[in-house]
Amino acid sequence: MKLKTLLLGLTFVLFCTVGFAQTAKKKVNKKQTNQKQRITQGVKSGTLTKKEATKLRAQQKEIAKTKHAAKADGVVTKKERAVIHQKQKSANQNIVRKKNNDVKKKK
Repeated sequence: MKLKTLLLGLTFVLFCTVGFAQTAKKKVNKKQTNQKQRITQGVKSGTLTKKEATKLRAQQKEIAKTKHAAKADGVVTKKERAVIHQKQKSANQNIVRKKNNDVKKKK
């Protein structure tokens, strides 16, 4: 009886851990997708120049490389996740700053 309870408890903990990891992964992917859409929208609306958009897209590629490297060994550590989140935060700030500066797309 105790063995069944122990196995049931361990199974529950395992599923909770996997669920948390999937949630964190979805947040990272959602942020990345959202940032890419904001860059595209900025180009269409004229609030971002092609040069600004190119730099922002390069930053997005760097984040993708960091994510790929973090996943390479099959485990994304807290430190790796923190680096990814910091890069995304920095990218977000750059998008906001460049979309709201006075440089406008030439028509």
